[in-house]
Formats: sequence, structure tokens, C-alpha cells
Amino acid sequence: MDTDALFTITRENLDTGLRGYPVGYCTTSAVDPNRGLFYIGRPIVDLAYKEPEEVIYLLYYGKEASSEELKAFKKELHGRSHISQGLIKHIQALPRSGHPMKLFASALLLAGMLESKNDYREDCLNLIARIPAIAAVVINHHAGFKPEVESKPELGYMENFVQMLNIPKKNEKDLVPVMKLFNILHYDHGGGNLSTFVGKSVASGLEDMYGSMASAILALSGPRHGRANQDCLEFVEEILQQVGENASIEQLEGLLRTKLAKNELVFGFGHAVLRVEDPRASIFYDLANKRFSSHPLVKIATLLRQAGPKVLGENPKISNPYPNVDAISGVVVHAAGFAFPEYIAVLFGMARVVGIARQIVYERLEARSGKGTPIVRPKYFYALDESLSG
Repeated sequence: MDTDALFTITRENLDTGLRGYPVGYCTTSAVDPNRGLFYIGRPIVDLAYKEPEEVIYLLYYGKEASSEELKAFKKELHGRSHISQGLIKHIQALPRSGHPMKLFASALLLAGMLESKNDYREDCLNLIARIPAIAAVVINHHAGFKPEVESKPELGYMENFVQMLNIPKKNEKDLVPVMKLFNILHYDHGGGNLSTFVGKSVASGLEDMYGSMASAILALSGPRHGRANQDCLEFVEEILQQVGENASIEQLEGLLRTKLAKNELVFGFGHAVLRVEDPRASIFYDLANKRFSSHPLVKIATLLRQAGPKVLGENPKISNPYPNVDAISGVVVHAAGFAFPEYIAVLFGMARVVGIARQIVYERLEARSGKGTPIVRPKYFYALDESLSG
């Protein structure tokens, strides 16, 4: 790829969030506008139903594991997965007010204070191994569930997370496969999404892995990024309350047009890069219709899949009227028995730790023949006249 002189910067390119500007390399994943997400050159549809440890190995080492390599890697993750009682105690001493993503970020800072090796590669694998247990402790504490149960990493990466959750009426038969799928589909998404870029930027100042990841989680927590999946689930719940589970496609179309006429948001459609239905959404829709087709939220989400692109496509300014992964991911998790919208972003963050941590390792230890990338320092123009920014 010729990377020389790709862009000429004009005034119109300023104050646009660096959207689309190349700043480096991502060695783990890429997003094609028409084909969707790829991990190490593999389309996500080929990886969705593998074991989480297989996909983590692929992202970390850049190749598929042999059976012996996978067995050894699982054993290594098990050995690294222990979190201390001191860390649990400190997380449980944090306030339960506010959004759980704040608590999640705080837990990562505490983990760094108590458990960091100050070695990006070691902390990458340790954090990947420990994040299911940390996330489970955070959710249990914030929700006021009974104290956590013992971590049992030998059960499997996401099996252990589910068994540690103390949600009422837990059905592990439904929840484990859905949590595995959610986890895998959210590991990574290129190098320039906000949470990944922020985490790598903070690490460029040589902040350790845990502090850098805490900053990434806070970037993820905003409604324009990771918390969008909570908003989407609550949007589907709102639609269900308004029209009922037996609504017609015509009712949904009319409701969406009314919302747009009132300048209200329609959640779950469009994407910064994609110009087709998000393949991750397609995978979730397929699972939803196979396993949870009678669930009221699934019925509404399926109708919205049809109505949304039709209504939004009537606006020529909308380049992508198709569903993104957030349109259905939270609905499926809810249908599987995890009916807590406020924790969907925590599930997202728990998964994204895998890709962000690996990308931090690349930028700190491998980029530029091992020298690492310089500290992030973009240029800003001083503008005394406010008209320059308009």
C-alpha cells in the first residue's frame, strides 16, 4: 500500500475528529465498508462460534492455534486469571451510585495499583485473563447482588464469567453461548475507534496497561460509543411498550417516521465505516430467530430490522440506513436472561479489553522495529477569529 501523500489537509478537514485520517497500523483487525469486520484477515462470521480462547489466541499471536498450542494457552490464561481478595475488597468499597462503567474504570485503576507488573506484554495477558472475574465483581457489586462466588477459570473463559454472575433466575444453558458470542464479536474493531485510540494514546505517554485501559473504558462509556448498545436496548423496550409485541411492519414504519419528524433519535442504525448491515448484527439476528423468536423484544427488533432501513433510506443524506450490532446485541443478551440494560456496556468493555490490550502491546513494543510509536501529539492551529472554525 502506498501511504505517501494520501491526503491534502484543508480547512474543511479541521474540527472533524480526525475521521478517516491514517495515523498508523493495526495488526489485529480491520473493517471493510462492504464486508464488515475481520480478525487477522478472517471474516468475523467464520470466528463467531469458536471458543473465546481460540479467537484470543488468534488476535494475540496473529495465527490460529494448533490443538496443543490452544491447550497450553488455555492453561496459561487459567494460571493468570486469579484476582486477589484485596482487589475484590477494594472494588466492593467503591460507591454504587452512577453508571457502572465508572465503577468498571475505577476497578481497572485499582487492579493496576495492586497487580500491575509494569510490563505491557505481561499485563496484557494478565488483564485478558482476569477481566471476566473483574467484570463479574463489578456487576455483582453495582447491582447489589449477593457477594461473588469463587472464580473457576477451569470451566472456560466465559463459562467462568457467567457462573460468577449472581443474577436472579440465571439460566446458564441460554446465557453461556450468548455471552460467548457477544464476547467474541466485540474483541476488536480496527485501530481508530475512540476507545482503542484513547487507550493507545494514553499508553503512548508510557502510562501502564491498566491506567491506559481505564481511560479506554471511559472513552467507551459515552453514548456516542459503547453505551450506544444500552440506548438501543432501551429504545427497543420503549417501542415494545408503545406498540406491543404483535405490531405490524406498517405500525413500526409509521412510528419511526413520526419520531424522525419530531427530530427524535432512531437507535441501532448506521455506522461510521460500514455501508451494509453489520455482519455482527446479522449473526445476532440469526441466533435470535433460532433460539428466542418468541421473545417480545426479539419480535420488535426483527420488525425494526425491516422497517428501519426502509424509513431511513427515504432520506438521501443517510449513507447507511442498515442495522449495526447494537440494534440486536443487547436484545439477545436480554432474551437469554441478562435483563439489565445498564450493564451491556460493561460486557462490551470486558470484550474490547482483548483487542485494545493487544494493540497497546504492538504500539509500545513492536511498532517501528521495536522502538514503539512516539507520544501522540497532533497539531492544532490557534484561531483567534472564531469564524476560522466554521
